[in-house]
Amino acid sequence: MKKFLIYGSYGYTGSLIVEQAVKAGLKPLLAGRDPGQLRAQAEKFGLEYRIFSIEDNVALDTALLEVDAVLHCAGPFVLTFRQMAEACIRTRRHYVDISGEIEGFEALAAMDADAKRAGIMLLPGGGFDVVPSDCLIAHVAGQLPGATHVELYIKSIGGGISRGTARSGIENSHRQGRIRRAGKILTVPNGWDSKDVDLGRGPTRLVTMGWGDVSTAFHSTGIPNVTVYMGFPAAMVNGLRLMRFAGPLLYTRTVRDFMKWLIGKFLAPGPSRRQNESGFSVLMAEVTDGKQTVRAKLQTPEAYYLTALTSVEIMKNILADNLKIGFQTPSKVFGADFILQFPGVVRQDLQDLSTANYHEGSTS
Repeated sequence: MKKFLIYGSYGYTGSLIVEQAVKAGLKPLLAGRDPGQLRAQAEKFGLEYRIFSIEDNVALDTALLEVDAVLHCAGPFVLTFRQMAEACIRTRRHYVDISGEIEGFEALAAMDADAKRAGIMLLPGGGFDVVPSDCLIAHVAGQLPGATHVELYIKSIGGGISRGTARSGIENSHRQGRIRRAGKILTVPNGWDSKDVDLGRGPTRLVTMGWGDVSTAFHSTGIPNVTVYMGFPAAMVNGLRLMRFAGPLLYTRTVRDFMKWLIGKFLAPGPSRRQNESGFSVLMAEVTDGKQTVRAKLQTPEAYYLTALTSVEIMKNILADNLKIGFQTPSKVFGADFILQFPGVVRQDLQDLSTANYHEGSTS
């Protein structure tokens, strides 16, 4: 019987994924480096587990040889993806992660030839970043062949942030913003651009964000110009702009490690169960060829809960041999409609922005 390994299974998002996997009738092999947390989680769900550091190549390869695929959940991914991906190539095991980090996406894209020689799939971004947005962008791009620009707008309502996401933000904060122009990823200041966008209940101010689609939208659609805008509270927008000046301070490992320690000390592990159940996100993608514009909106459940749903479904597909070898994006493997199977997901094609109405709290 085919099986998969979840590395970093006891983190906030990993725990949601394990719970969802068990509900789906799967029995993943759990793995990580914390014996206490790993043993307690494995005993709770009646699952096997392996304790090892991702830096231990012998232990890592040995564990991978017990499974057919890996769902990598241990961030910050900029520090961990390469070790796991290279081990998957060595052992010929499929790789999926729940990262949203552009540097990792682009590095994994560069491993495409190695993955094909090994006969495996490399699929980063198996969670909220980038499954819903990648599928939405592929949907609108499919209606306008020859589109040259894509803009993605994201607003989350009633959710929160996990320690892991916050730590990844600190680890990557010195990298500033990202956009794609003429096929190349460019660095821009944090909060480089902003615009008022009506997502359905009046204009809301969104600012540019180095979201994963700056990488993946190009690989999925070939559209060479990509910009992502995201809604944040005003204090966070001001903080992003402050990072233009404070960011260089975080080049030092000491400062970054101290900031991550503070996060672990004072930030809750992640959104509450109530937030998982009631929060939601709205995304809108817009593509243009300079003459015509096509746009659509997507409403999804809360981001971390959706990550558990999408990543487990991806692993189910891999275990059923529904995959493509080499570097992939979610829409390239499973199609633009992949996201529509999950409860609480609603897609709406838009004629103009005024038709983009929220269905707040809807699960239909």
